[in-house]
Amino acid sequence: MEDKVNSDTPIIGAAQNDADGTAPRKGMRKFQAPQAASRDVAQAPRAQVAEPSVQPVIEEAPDTANTAKSNEPPQNRPQNRPQNRPQNGPGQKGKGPKAGPGAKGPGAKGKGKGKQNPPPKVVEIAPMATNAGMRRRHWGLVLSALALIVAPLLVSAWYLWTVSTDQYASTVGFTVRQEGGSSSADLLGNGLGDLFGGSSTSDADILYEFIQSQEMVSRIDDRFDLRGHYAQPWPDDVIFAIWPDATIEELVWYWSRIIRVSYDQGSGLIELRVLAFDAKTAQAIGTGIVEESQNMINALNDQAREDLLRYAQRDLEVSLRRLKDAREALILFRTRTQIVDPATDLQGRLGVVNNLQAQLAQALIDLDVLLDQSSESDPRVKQARRTIEVIKNRIVIERENVASGDITVGGEDYPTLLAEFEGLVVDREFAEEGYRAALTALDVARNNAGRQSRYLEAYVRPTLPQSSEFPRRWVLLGMIGLFVGLIWSILALIYYSIRDSR
Repeated sequence: MEDKVNSDTPIIGAAQNDADGTAPRKGMRKFQAPQAASRDVAQAPRAQVAEPSVQPVIEEAPDTANTAKSNEPPQNRPQNRPQNRPQNGPGQKGKGPKAGPGAKGPGAKGKGKGKQNPPPKVVEIAPMATNAGMRRRHWGLVLSALALIVAPLLVSAWYLWTVSTDQYASTVGFTVRQEGGSSSADLLGNGLGDLFGGSSTSDADILYEFIQSQEMVSRIDDRFDLRGHYAQPWPDDVIFAIWPDATIEELVWYWSRIIRVSYDQGSGLIELRVLAFDAKTAQAIGTGIVEESQNMINALNDQAREDLLRYAQRDLEVSLRRLKDAREALILFRTRTQIVDPATDLQGRLGVVNNLQAQLAQALIDLDVLLDQSSESDPRVKQARRTIEVIKNRIVIERENVASGDITVGGEDYPTLLAEFEGLVVDREFAEEGYRAALTALDVARNNAGRQSRYLEAYVRPTLPQSSEFPRRWVLLGMIGLFVGLIWSILALIYYSIRDSR
């Protein structure tokens, strides 16, 4: 009886290469198949193709370890090879019908000896994941979350709602204002009073730093005993209270917790929020801060006014001495030259020239009258012409004397004396103007020293709270939860990163 080959087992031979006219591929193994099996395979329809295997495989090059398996009969070979090849085709080799009329080569003789591709190597796939379950590391994460998140939140909630002391907030707002009116000294000095006033913006900047300084804390502590008030809940409330024996540096640190300062540099507005364990104390501390700030601004202005007053007095003394020197020099000039006012003397000298010019005009008129009544040969006409000529010569001489300096006084020519006199007059006038300005500046400084030019104007007076708004327990609890949650997440990520890197 003829044995039939299982249709599910593909037989791979070198017939396909022979049908194509090519030599069998290197590495194919030969085997002898039964004749009946070869005829059955040959009679199978060419279009029949096996179902593809569901399990993926990867073909690899033949190795020496699988040589013995390739010599086994097809029935004993593993059935995990791909089934997508035809059951009957030119790739088979045996004593069956020829692969085709044009088949050539040793594979077409049907001797049953040929080379076959090695069986593909099966790649094993990991089994599907089962349902997740709690492991030891998961329980560790849960315990760490309880220790780092839940426990701190419970402790914080217990402390905020049972231990912490209620705090009252008093609000106050003020700004530094400049006096808007003008005094008589300011009007007299044409606005010189503006030079003696400080800038309200710079005063606000100084005040903002002063409120947070140690000096302000010391002044308020002397007035209201900050340690005695804020140490009352100690040691029960160790977070929101201060210890009784706190130093001044520690009190300044605690001051930044109970005082919130908001400052707008554009408008110069300063707003304070004062926290205390009772409403009246919070309002009193806010009022004390305003008063101490006013005193500080007044002290700054007083110091500035004192300096300006001292400088004004010194300038007045200098200008007065300069004026005295100028007037003394002018008096010495008049004593030496015996000329009280050279300008007046010059006008007198020019008066002679003016008088001669008037006589010349009259002589010309008389000459015209004589010419109308007589002829040129008249002796009166000759006399009139002589008089006119003399007057003209005298006018020229007088003008030359004034201009050229031929006239001397005390050995000095007149133009030199006139120039010296003009210089002395200018020095005197400048000294007088400087003295007048220094005197005005002194009056302005004295006027400003006698009144308050800078002051604090409270647009929100210290309020008296009726309910405690602090500490804001829900806000603090939310912030604590956020931070501990972030810390726990970071630690968990670090743990898993170290675990995965091993």
